Amino acid sequence: MIPLNELILFALAALIMVLSPGPNMIYLISRSLSQGKKAGIISLFGVMCGFLFHILMVSFGLTAIFFAIPYAFVAVKFLGVTYLLFLAYKSITSESKIFDPNTNLKKDGVLKLFNIGLLTNILNPKMAIFYLSFFPQFIKPEYGSIFGQSLQLGFVQIFISFTINFLIVISSARMAVWFAKKPLWVKIQKWFMASVLTGLAIKMALTKAK
Repeated sequence: MIPLNELILFALAALIMVLSPGPNMIYLISRSLSQGKKAGIISLFGVMCGFLFHILMVSFGLTAIFFAIPYAFVAVKFLGVTYLLFLAYKSITSESKIFDPNTNLKKDGVLKLFNIGLLTNILNPKMAIFYLSFFPQFIKPEYGSIFGQSLQLGFVQIFISFTINFLIVISSARMAVWFAKKPLWVKIQKWFMASVLTGLAIKMALTKAK
């Protein structure tokens, strides 16, 4: 199992990631404002199931790769370094808005709300690439089962993501007003996010395989 200090570091990184406004936050706020908090919560469960899908796929994939190919663990880590640095660059150069208060979504039923949240994540290949880049720096063969470690990290990430996004859904109106009144947050969060991603890339690059 992964040591507690490594899990705490991962949890802090996951917390910083979820607090950075992105497509999921924008969608959940928009859905909550246009159709109510119940719709936002249903959409959130769909999004979380999408996370679970990617985590399971990545967990099986990492296990298969590491057992089948010698030194694959090192190769995946350094591919992850490249991708994390790319994400850091994109977080700075991106021109996308954090939240558009004029966004209006049509009203949908419970099943459709869940499915939209689910498919939004499942059909996003960037999520799988992100997990594949993020997980290996916290996984070490000497800690035991690669699959078990992947699931351990995945459930920690899902728990943190669900908790933060649930709070966002139930306070969506206040969040929207806050973002609208503080445009400086756009620049701050971009540079902060880039710093976090760069730090994770450096940590990954300096980790020695055993």
